[in-house]
Amino acid sequence: MPDLPSPQDAPEAALFSECWDAVLSYADLCTAGSSAAAELAREAFAEGIRDLRAAEAGSVRGTGRRSSRLPRIPLLLTAVRTTAAAWEKEGKGHKLDPELRLWLHSDEAARYTGPPLERPVALRGLRDLQQADAELLWLAEAEALPLPLVARRLGLDPATTADELAQVARLFRDRCHRNHLDSPMDAECRSYARLLDAVTRSPAADAPEDLSRHLATCRQCAEAAACLRLNTGTLPGALAGGVIGWGGLAYVERRRRAAEARLGAGHPDGPDADHDDPSDGGGRRARVVRHGPMAAAVVVSLLALAVSLMPFGDGGDPGTPAADNDRGGPVAAPAPAPAPSPPPAGTAPSGPAGAEALEPSAPSEAPSRTVPPSRTADPAPEPDPEPQGTSSGTPAVPGDDGPAVCVVDHDVLNQWPEGYQAAVTVTTRHALDGWRVAFTVPEGHRVTEMWNASVHQAGGRVTATAADYNAKVAAGGRLSFGFLTVRQGTDTRAYDFALNGRECEVA
Repeated sequence: MPDLPSPQDAPEAALFSECWDAVLSYADLCTAGSSAAAELAREAFAEGIRDLRAAEAGSVRGTGRRSSRLPRIPLLLTAVRTTAAAWEKEGKGHKLDPELRLWLHSDEAARYTGPPLERPVALRGLRDLQQADAELLWLAEAEALPLPLVARRLGLDPATTADELAQVARLFRDRCHRNHLDSPMDAECRSYARLLDAVTRSPAADAPEDLSRHLATCRQCAEAAACLRLNTGTLPGALAGGVIGWGGLAYVERRRRAAEARLGAGHPDGPDADHDDPSDGGGRRARVVRHGPMAAAVVVSLLALAVSLMPFGDGGDPGTPAADNDRGGPVAAPAPAPAPSPPPAGTAPSGPAGAEALEPSAPSEAPSRTVPPSRTADPAPEPDPEPQGTSSGTPAVPGDDGPAVCVVDHDVLNQWPEGYQAAVTVTTRHALDGWRVAFTVPEGHRVTEMWNASVHQAGGRVTATAADYNAKVAAGGRLSFGFLTVRQGTDTRAYDFALNGRECEVA
């Protein structure tokens, strides 16, 4: 087992103090037990330190060009993923989360180590930033740390950190747009590239229906949309999903909850609050919902986030991309982080208590902004919103004796042994101001993710409820949504469709 840094290794000890809780939090998502999480975190941390040393040594020996390595925390989280992949190859896969094991053998996992131009645009965009800018963006967005704390860690002026973050976000958007254009893509994706850039740039622009349909089925363009649209809450998930891959959205939700818990307890720079947090209803092993078995392996890992922002409503205009700053200094000029308290003498602990002992203390600070929560967590259980024999949403039109108020087209777009991706399009006879589409899936099927609607499932009955932006549908118009399903067997049917409690005809 690789050793953690000793107190004599000041840089590594400081890194451990700042980053250990993040590494352990992601390792906990990746494993099937607390002891395995600590083991994976220790091994990955040691591997990450070696990667950092190698990158820094290469920069010193190089020609003076800036390093394109990731910031410290995402580099260490990547080490967790690669160490987990090594465990799977070495016969230690039984210690990993079963869903992660499936993902590691998928084409989706191969993207992160494959040809550079085929890797996620968020990963490439973050690498293209100056090191200090990338650190600022990750800490503020993915880690959900309050800006005063980010400023202290990076040695920035707290009075200007918010402006610097906004400029860095625009630079990141510019890099992601360039990388999207440089990616291998088919003619259809290429034809939407300019439109996607224009729509995501303007807060008042509505996405054309054909672009929305394209984003609902194209992983590559949906990932780009999540990166290009600022100030809508998609950026944290886009960063984490694009950089670490599996469990990225769940990791963001954990970090957000941990940051909120630290602030509520008056310890803004304390250890990760999802370790032994009784409010989680289960202690440190309490988890948020992930992507579902093999979902990210075949289809869009950030699809729900990207599509949910179409058409776009209110939000700050990211503006014209900032000029390329590669020839100058970074927006957030790098500065040594304040020296944290060194770890206690002896071997560094492996569990959450060790992270608490090594975490530097800091005065309580109120956050200067709010990082929107991830959309991946399941809603709280509620009664079936679409009971048989009742109507919800838009009332029925009086005197309408027709056999069906709508026509449904249900298409299975992709499928694999453990699940499938489907799209539903409903043509309504009457105008709607709010809608719910209920349908039944075979026994043992579970909808794990839905976009363009929120989802509730009770047994085999699934209800899709309109989002704010697509609740109104004209008479004769269409509404659409898509979903991912984990299944038992080979059946992909969906039947007994109803719109606002009234029967629909299936095309």
